Amino acid sequence: MSTQVDENVMISEKVAPVLVAKTLGPFDLVVIFVGIVLFITNSASVQPAGPSMFVFWPLAFLTFLITGGFVTAQLGRMFPEEGSLYVWTHKVLGPFWGFFAGFVAWWPGPIVMVTAGIIVVSFAQQIATFLDRSILTHNWQVGIVILAVLWFSAAMSLLRMRVTQNYVNVQFFAYAAAIFLMGLAGVVWLLKGNPSATSFAASGWNPFQGEHLALGVPANLTWFSFAILALLGIETPLNMGVEVTGGEKAIKTYLFWGCIIVMAAYLWTTWGNMVVIKAGGANATSGGAEAVGAAMGKGLGIIVALILMWVFITATVVYNYAFARLLFVSGLEKRLPHQIGRVNRNKVPANGVILQTIVGSVITILIFFVFGAGGSDPFKAFYILYAGLTIVWCISTALLFLDIFFAKRANPERFEQERRISVGWLYVCGAVGTVINLLAVFFIFVGSWYPTGFPRLAVWNAWMFGVTATSVIVGILIWAISQRTRRGKTDEELLAEGVAQQEIAEDAAPA
Repeated sequence: MSTQVDENVMISEKVAPVLVAKTLGPFDLVVIFVGIVLFITNSASVQPAGPSMFVFWPLAFLTFLITGGFVTAQLGRMFPEEGSLYVWTHKVLGPFWGFFAGFVAWWPGPIVMVTAGIIVVSFAQQIATFLDRSILTHNWQVGIVILAVLWFSAAMSLLRMRVTQNYVNVQFFAYAAAIFLMGLAGVVWLLKGNPSATSFAASGWNPFQGEHLALGVPANLTWFSFAILALLGIETPLNMGVEVTGGEKAIKTYLFWGCIIVMAAYLWTTWGNMVVIKAGGANATSGGAEAVGAAMGKGLGIIVALILMWVFITATVVYNYAFARLLFVSGLEKRLPHQIGRVNRNKVPANGVILQTIVGSVITILIFFVFGAGGSDPFKAFYILYAGLTIVWCISTALLFLDIFFAKRANPERFEQERRISVGWLYVCGAVGTVINLLAVFFIFVGSWYPTGFPRLAVWNAWMFGVTATSVIVGILIWAISQRTRRGKTDEELLAEGVAQQEIAEDAAPA
């Protein structure tokens, strides 16, 4: 007689450990964390906030990054599976919320891959500016470069994970050197006797300055939302949970050192940019290289720009293989076509990588070849999608923080076994993180992120609601369709299919 299988037992738990290779150590996870979270161009993008950014950064670190680190450590130790947030939420809140959390965590990935491609173009243009040249001036040319970056990332992500990660690890040291030079530019600028380009007078530190646009809230507070955006993805390295060696030590190492690197880098480079270039005067993406060039010479500025071009090409690789694991788990769970749950001979989820690269390519074509046709500004559509999907990403992170309140109920024994700090502190982290998520989303609606603004804030907000609602509805529809295709199959039958796939993988695996 068969027994009912717990609905929280997942097919991927049985299958994923056999299909992928266990190859990632603590340093690898630190590099992946930095690649996902530390988009150093954000230091230039937040320039318009002026010195008030030095209020927003520490507040975001304390209430979001550090609290998220504690929650991630607890859940990652409890459920060291492939798919991180997808699996954790499935375990504590059930299958629907697990899939939904995985979907809203994945959906921003392709647009961030496009963002990285745009940043590559921006640094190429900055190099040309240093040389008194002009390149990539047409939207279609920008689109071609982004497509090339996307498909390079796909090609790298299809290799054995160890090969790909070795490549990613090399650029980490070049990235550190570029970040050091971006902050050092401020020191050199002052030592040369130049005054700071940005006034650090007391009035500039006020986070509540600026026009009151929505519900009486100062528009300047939208930069706090941008700071949260700059820290999203805390749990993403554990998308490769079963590929990690070192267990608890690896998780502790990447969260501790990753957070320290991210906090120090954002503060150091934000200060360097503001000292050399007047607040609001830096290029929103290539401002770091611009500051180095202004303070330390064009030659060094070109070197930093070249390094950062390479870094963001590599960041696209990291996003591609990390986010593909969420599609991989969805395929194994039969929420997406089962082909998405397959791996290639290098034991990586090739179909997931290709699918999201196609999604990123479609987004690129729409923005730069369709909406950008005839010389119109394609970045208006891009910023709408970028900010809207930040809201979606914040929804997934809110679920991360909420998971901690239900984890003990879901598995009391494992919760206590893996707990390293008091339950009360974990709940404080969950509560603070949830509230900060809500505030970050709200502040997106008080001011446009688009550099030249929208004709009316109401138009910006309508787009924010539209992108968010569409994303949520699509996720629910995919769930409903998957439920229909699974209809008539018991939990035992679905799990048996997964076990059969596991046995096939074991037979095919080399001795």
